[in-house]
This record gives sequence, structure tokens and C-alpha cells, in this order.
Amino acid sequence: MNRSHKGDHSDKCQPTFSVLLVVLALTLVGCATTGDVEQQIVASKTDPYESFNRKMFGFNDSVDNYVAEPISNAYKWITPQFMQTGVFNFFNNLKNVNVVINDVLQAKFAQSAEDTGRFAINSTVGLGGLFDVAKHVGLEQNEEDFDQTLAVWGVPQGSYLVLPILGPSTARGIPGSIFDTAANPASYIGMPVQLLSLLNARASAEGALKFIDEAALDPYVFTRESFLQWRNHLATDGNSEASFDMDGLDDELLDDGNGAASSQGSLDGANANDKSGLDLRLDEKTKEIEQAPR
Repeated sequence: MNRSHKGDHSDKCQPTFSVLLVVLALTLVGCATTGDVEQQIVASKTDPYESFNRKMFGFNDSVDNYVAEPISNAYKWITPQFMQTGVFNFFNNLKNVNVVINDVLQAKFAQSAEDTGRFAINSTVGLGGLFDVAKHVGLEQNEEDFDQTLAVWGVPQGSYLVLPILGPSTARGIPGSIFDTAANPASYIGMPVQLLSLLNARASAEGALKFIDEAALDPYVFTRESFLQWRNHLATDGNSEASFDMDGLDDELLDDGNGAASSQGSLDGANANDKSGLDLRLDEKTKEIEQAPR
């Protein structure tokens, strides 16, 4: 669910200088904080429907502010933390049915065996998934969905889209979401239980949504860039970051060896490390956003 700063618009436009520095550092991966023309062109190609998307972003933000957030806060107030964790584990375990199907569709057969074992352990020893027992035996949660499968099959990502209520997506993500919804056993559980899942997901995403509020000069651009980066990370199994690092290594190997160039190479490496750290932080927060109702 999308959010933006609340309150008078003029208040948003008067951050202190120190806050500006922090925000600029956190949004290096977005085109909103750079004057680079090439990045702006790439953004326009990725988001050709920006005018429509911004309106949907604002609509979703209003729904979240006046409906989802108050209900979510009430849910957190009356529900003990251990119960919230159990609800999250239960629905996360059901999602593993999707994960296994997409493992197979992507020919990740070894991973599919591990994910099947994870689902079996948590469904039995973990009392229907209420307890994540598999994590303690070394079976970590994997993230696989049909959008990633389509990417592996060579289907292009397409345009960035913001859907009413559902939030950020892409042209490729829409059919992917339809498939995942049909394959997820949670889709066939009664509406009251599904509502509990949505409330719990919104409560779990509270920290990430506040992060966007506090960190972004333009919450729309921040959400778009972090969402697309996270989806790309999932679709490539993290290889996009590895490719970036190899490019930096190639630059060093091709360097002419003089002192000035060597110093510049070291500086580039430091900047790459800084960017990787920022990317990782964005990835972590975006993963939390991905768990919110969409």
C-alpha cells in the first residue's frame, strides 16, 4: 500500500539541511535526486503512464491513511505480538505452495525439493505453519512467484503501473499476480480469514511505510525505484548486483596503472560499496512493503 507525507504540503518542502543530506544519500538509486538526463530518459520509458500512476498513488495513499492504517493500528493494539507472528507464519507457509510450483517452472529442482521439505516440516511439526520450525533446521524462506517465472522465460517487464488498492506492479506482474492468486491455497479460505491476513500484512509493513515517509523527497519516485529494483533483484536471483561488481572489476583491470587512475579506481570502488549498501537497505525495506496488501 502506498503512503506519502501527511499534513500541509508546505511543511514537506521545508526540511532542514541535515535532513536533506540524509535523504539525498538514501535516494541515490532514484532519478528524483539526480540531474542525470540519461536516467530521466530511462525512467520515462519505464513509467510512461506516470501521470495516471501518480493519481492512483495518491488515491491508494488516501485509502491507507483513512481506512487501512486505523484498522491496522486497532489490530496491533488488541493482538499480542506472538499471535501476529503466528498469523504471518501461517500465511507465509501456504505461500510456499506457490514457491514450489514456480521453482519447478524455472527448473530449480534442487530448490524445489528444499522448499517442499520446508512446507512439509512447517505444516506438520510447525502446527499448520504457525511456527517456522524449518528455519531452525537450515531451510530458509525463498521468494519465487510467477512474475519471476515469466522473467526467466524471457517475457519483458513492461511498463510500471500503480493499480487501485493493489499498489505497484508492472505489465508482466499483472498476469503473474493472477496466476499466483489462483495457485495460493489462501485464496480459497473464507473472507474473514483473508481479512486477518491483510490486516496482519499491513501491520507488518508499518515500519517500511514510515521509512518511505521519512526518507523520500518524492515518495512516488522512491516507491517506484525501490519496487522495480527489488523485482529485478528477485528475477535475476541477485545477479544484477554481481554484474555491477564485475563491471567495476573490469574497469580496474583495464586501468593504465598510473597513480591518478589507481586512486580514482579506489574511489569508484568505495562509491560502489556505498551504493551497494544503500541498495541492500532499499531491498530490505521493499521486501517488507511487498508483504503489505497489494
